[in-house]
Amino acid sequence: MDDKFYIEINCKQKNHDGERICGDVFLSRRLNEDNRIIAVLSDGLGHGVKANILATLTSTMTLNFTKEHKDFNKIAEIIMKTLPVCSERKISYSTFTIIDIEYDGKTSILEYDNPECVILRGSEIFNPQWHCIILENENKSTTELRSCSFYPQKEDRVIFYSDGVTQSGMGKENFLFGWGDKKVKSFIQDIVKGDNFTSAFKLADKVVNRANLNDNFHLKDDTSCAVIYYREPRKLLICTGPPYEKDNDKKLSTIVKNFTGKKIICGATTSDIIARELNYKIEESFEFEDEDLPPISFMQNIDLVTEGILTLGKVTEILKKHDNNDILGKGPADKIVKLLKESDQISFVIGTRINIAHQDPSLPVELEIRRTVVKRIAKLLETRFLKQVDLQFI
Repeated sequence: MDDKFYIEINCKQKNHDGERICGDVFLSRRLNEDNRIIAVLSDGLGHGVKANILATLTSTMTLNFTKEHKDFNKIAEIIMKTLPVCSERKISYSTFTIIDIEYDGKTSILEYDNPECVILRGSEIFNPQWHCIILENENKSTTELRSCSFYPQKEDRVIFYSDGVTQSGMGKENFLFGWGDKKVKSFIQDIVKGDNFTSAFKLADKVVNRANLNDNFHLKDDTSCAVIYYREPRKLLICTGPPYEKDNDKKLSTIVKNFTGKKIICGATTSDIIARELNYKIEESFEFEDEDLPPISFMQNIDLVTEGILTLGKVTEILKKHDNNDILGKGPADKIVKLLKESDQISFVIGTRINIAHQDPSLPVELEIRRTVVKRIAKLLETRFLKQVDLQFI
C-alpha cells in the first residue's frame, strides 16, 4: 500500500433488540499478493439467524468475486445474477457495499441498496462523482447500483453503514421517518470537527451508539457502521528474546533507541540487555493484574515491559477470540493487545538465542519457542486486524 498514508479499517455492530446474532455481516481482507484491501458490508433481509446466513452468503460471495475481478460492471452483473431473490417481494435477500483499495490508494466503491456511504475530506463531504449501473433482470425489470472511484488524500474517511442507522428512531416525534441520511452525515461531520484524529473504531462506535439511543436502546434493526480512515501510521516495536550472538546486544539496543513510535520489551533477559546497553533503570512492580502472569516492569523511554514467552502466549489466545465488543483487562497481555490494536505498522525484533528453560519437557505444551509464538501473533494481526507486520530475527 502507498506509503503516503496508512489505511485503518474498523466496524461496530449491534444486534436487533432481543437477537443473539447480527443480521449484518462485515468482512475485510488484505490481499498481500495484490497489495489490495477489500471490505464488504452486507445486510440480510429481516434479522436474526436467517438474515445472518443470507448476509454471510452475500458478503463472502462479493468479496471473492471482487478478488478475481476489478471491473465493477462485471462484478455487479455476476453478483446480481447469483443473489437469491425473495419470491414474494421480488427483492434480493441482502444488500451490499464493496470497497476495493488498490496499491496506489485508488478506492473503488460499489453499492446495492445500502445507504449511500459518506466520503469525508477532512470534515467536509467529498463527492467522487457517483455513477449508476443499470442491470436488466430476467423478468425485464431493472436493478440500479451505484459506483465510484477516487484517489484519497491523507485524513480522508469513508463511512458506510446499514439502514439500521438511517432508520433508527423511526416513529419518534423528532425522527418521524428515521434519523435519515442528512442528519447522519451532519452527525458524522460534527464528530470529526470535534476531533480531527478520531479513530475508525471510535467514529463507527459513536454512530452505532447514537442509532441505539435513537431507538431508546431497543434497536429495531441490526445496525452496523464501518469506517476506512487514511492517515499517518502509528508505529509499534516489540522486542523479545536475546540476540543469538552476544555481539548483537548493541545492535538490538540501537534499534530500540532509534525507533520512532511506541515500544514494548517482552522478557527479563531482553529488558536487562536494553537497560545495560542504554544505561536505563528497571523498576519492578508487584501488582499482579493477571494471576497467570508475572507483573509488568517499568523502564524509561519504553512504553511497556513484560515477561516473555508466557505473556506472548496469552496475547495469542486473546487475539484469536477478541472482537470490538470485548473489554480488555488490565493484565500484561491485555496491555500488549491494546497497544497492538492502537498501532498500524508493527515491527517485531526476535532474538534467536534459545532459553534452556523453555525446552523443559515438564513445562506445559503451550510454552512454545519464541519465534513460533511471534509468527502466530503476526499472522493473527495481518489476517484478523489488517495490520502491517514486519519480523526481524537477530
